[in-house]
Amino acid sequence: MSDTVQPEPRWPASLALLVCVGLYIALPDRLVVGPRWLVPVLVALPLVPLSARKHRRPNDATWVRMVTLGLIGLVTLANIASVALLVHHLLNANVTQGRDLIYSAVSVWLTNVIVYGLWFWEIDRGGPHRRAGVETLLPDIQFPQMENPSLAPKDWRPRFFDYLFTSFANGTSFAPADAMPLTAKAKTLFATESIVSLVTIAVVAARAVNILR
Repeated sequence: MSDTVQPEPRWPASLALLVCVGLYIALPDRLVVGPRWLVPVLVALPLVPLSARKHRRPNDATWVRMVTLGLIGLVTLANIASVALLVHHLLNANVTQGRDLIYSAVSVWLTNVIVYGLWFWEIDRGGPHRRAGVETLLPDIQFPQMENPSLAPKDWRPRFFDYLFTSFANGTSFAPADAMPLTAKAKTLFATESIVSLVTIAVVAARAVNILR
């Protein structure tokens, strides 16, 4: 019997980060903090060595996860700053371009969904590299297949898409809809994602619709 389960590929998370960078680049200048090139460069450069190996494994060096968490944190902060700037311009400027506002809100919301999908993927049971090991780890997020094994194939375990869908469900319903957070850090992430989504959808998008009338 193998001492590890099948390791998780890196490319879905790397692709997700690159999509976040692309969405950030597409934002108008008034929603970008600092030079437009700064965040894309800071995210893209470390992705080169991180993508050198195809899979996340239990023997990955500690710095790999630290850098990965740092990149996710950087994109999260940049996106939250964009939300704050979006709300600031909405409240303090004469906003007449409703369509541009909607496009910006959609971009910010999509980034929010993707980046929190990455957070869930990285924090659940210590991250994908530890989930590929033999140690028994308590879950931070409970999926339906874990509660009802008969609904899933044998030896099923969540992959990146499962965490991304969980983020999508939480970002649209403002509450856990697919999987349940079990630990304090998971609940904190679920709550902060809901807050950003609520501000983006309920405040910004609603205002944009009013402008279009």
